[in-house]
Amino acid sequence: MKAEKEYIIFCDESEKEGKYYSNFYGGLLVGASQYERITKRLNAIKQELNLFGEIKWEKVTERYLPKYEILMKHFFEEVACGNVKVRIMFRQNAYKPSGLTPEQIEMQYFLLYYQFIKHAFGLEFIAPSEGGTKLRLYFDQFPESRENIERFKGYLLALQKSKKFRTPNVILKKEDVTEIRSHDHTLLQCLDVVLGGMAFRLNDKHKEKPLGKTRRGKRTRAKEALYKTILGEIRKIHPSFNIGVTTSSSGNLRGRWENPYLHWCFQPKSARYEAKLTKRGQRKK
Repeated sequence: MKAEKEYIIFCDESEKEGKYYSNFYGGLLVGASQYERITKRLNAIKQELNLFGEIKWEKVTERYLPKYEILMKHFFEEVACGNVKVRIMFRQNAYKPSGLTPEQIEMQYFLLYYQFIKHAFGLEFIAPSEGGTKLRLYFDQFPESRENIERFKGYLLALQKSKKFRTPNVILKKEDVTEIRSHDHTLLQCLDVVLGGMAFRLNDKHKEKPLGKTRRGKRTRAKEALYKTILGEIRKIHPSFNIGVTTSSSGNLRGRWENPYLHWCFQPKSARYEAKLTKRGQRKK
């Protein structure tokens, strides 16, 4: 990705409480100069495929599977070229946070989101430029109270005072921390599909069968097929990619900025490990 004067980060979340993994957060970074071109390209593909509504992981069916697969392949072409950067963060249930205050428990959703924005993209490695680099943060609508939303925005705006943001001179204004409707943004819709696919597979939803049935449903099989298509695209970037662990940077912290696609398995600083909550531990029951 060439240096830009302005970047946009689209953010989404999914699966607050999963069987094995929870608190899924996704982010997509695009240079402002590339945003319109990429959006027009993906919208044109959607139109060719007669996908006139919003693209969402929960809408995946056997009928729409081939269309979603085509769209995802075009989306990942932009990722592989470095025009779009994707970050996925989640928490493994086996690592139970300990010592949390009532306020931390209440604000957990936003505190994790804050860590995601602060660290996942390696923004401190943006090349400093004269006049600074502008950042816009676009969030899918929050399922939280207005009071907590405003507190969260305050945390984000305070990042400008941190060394991580001061060194590259990242500029984040209050009006540029915004909630948006995913219906209006195809890039955010594509992120929803990728994020949903990861939560689906990590929580073994591909194995689920309807009550009283011996075979999986058609929609479950279609979702697994789409997940495999997405994984195949990721593995063109990272051969042998493991979705359930933090992507290795091989000791190069700049990789958090430079790498087009990364996963982050978040672990609290203070946590206790409960093996019974892992997939292997669940199978032993």
